Amino acid sequence: MRVRARTRARRTLLTTVSAVGAAALLLAGCAQDPEEGTGKGAPAAGKSGGAAQTTLTVGVFGAFGLQEAGLYDEYMAQNPGIRIEQTSIERNENYYPQLLTHLGTGSGLADVQAVEVNNIAEITATQADKLVDLGKAPGVDKAAYLPWKWAQGTASAAKGGATVGLGTDIGPQGICYRKDLFEAAGLPSDRAAVGALWAGDWNKYLEAGRTYKAKAGDGKAFVDSASGVMAAVTGSSAQRFYDDQGKVVYKTNPAVRGAFDLAASFATDGLSAKLQQFTPAWDQGFSNGSFATVSCPAWMLGYIQDKAGPAGKDKWDVAQAPKPSNWGGSFLIVPKAGKKAQEAAKLAAWLTAPAQQAKLFEKRGSFPSASAAYKLPSVSGAQHAYFGGAPIGEIFSKAAQGVPVAAVGPKDLVIAQNLADIGMLQVDQKGRSPQEGWEAAVKAIDNALDQ
Repeated sequence: MRVRARTRARRTLLTTVSAVGAAALLLAGCAQDPEEGTGKGAPAAGKSGGAAQTTLTVGVFGAFGLQEAGLYDEYMAQNPGIRIEQTSIERNENYYPQLLTHLGTGSGLADVQAVEVNNIAEITATQADKLVDLGKAPGVDKAAYLPWKWAQGTASAAKGGATVGLGTDIGPQGICYRKDLFEAAGLPSDRAAVGALWAGDWNKYLEAGRTYKAKAGDGKAFVDSASGVMAAVTGSSAQRFYDDQGKVVYKTNPAVRGAFDLAASFATDGLSAKLQQFTPAWDQGFSNGSFATVSCPAWMLGYIQDKAGPAGKDKWDVAQAPKPSNWGGSFLIVPKAGKKAQEAAKLAAWLTAPAQQAKLFEKRGSFPSASAAYKLPSVSGAQHAYFGGAPIGEIFSKAAQGVPVAAVGPKDLVIAQNLADIGMLQVDQKGRSPQEGWEAAVKAIDNALDQ
């Protein structure tokens, strides 16, 4: 899981899975993570037994979850000669530049480092030669992972084709909705019937919004924000901001412009609450019924539970999204410069194996990127009591397996941020026309990319 810093509130759920309240504030790639361990070595618990040990260091951002879920302790118990120490920097925007600097100098690196999904394309494109090919690490089975997630961590053939990043979690999306608001507007509230309203087509989601407004009346917003819709629609496309050759194509890609125009319709048709995501007003909207639906990846369930509070229990539910889409995720890499790269690769492989990903989901709510984990009971049978017992394991597994393999570029985050915050926000909050919003976003992106 990791999006821009303010949107990395990751993981907390569960009924058959244990709820972890703190996880509700962990976010894409986790702006609101606790500061414990920040910038300093945080040794994992373990006993040396007096024997000589090999110490492996793991560098992460925020409360990444591996240590909190007890995975380091478990690995050390299985491998008495290994001691694991974790270093955490709270925010990815501080963590990642340091990682690039250390990779450039070949010093100051942890044996295993975390990478947020919005940074993985730059890592595979510019740093692959400095990283261990984890696709060849003992115990790693490519078939156990989602194809699109595996592809994100793999360098191009021109860069050697090595799989340098093993995926940890992902953010498959559903549509979270207020059952009481749907019922008040005369719409179905059962999650299967709700999902059927827009199954297979984001335009049906727009039509459902128009129906909702017609029945609920003016001033009743269907979605939280037009930007949230745009991100979800874009995430379901096979080609987004870059093509397979690494060329920036967002301006000429009809999928991107189509997502922008469709999302803008939610604003111009009066279906949006005009909120900016991950702001205090947006947070309050979950509890006061400011909107009826929101595009939500698995990690957002805990965020909604935290912001809506006890009064929101059984009012919120989650249905399948119109099309499979993903928002968020992370990877582990192993620098070649480390003196213990072989042992570090074994650790990275174990931490990202299906069994460990299932445990991370069970204890922290981080949805697995290893599809082999989906058949394990802790994932397949997972339900969420706050969301009416929604079968979240089933819903998000289905979404995850339908996400298309898409090229991820080094400046994806820059493009996405400007489309949302410069372009769509002007349409949603300032009443600019969709064309004016698009042109403003393109200008900002061109400046940012020096084009």
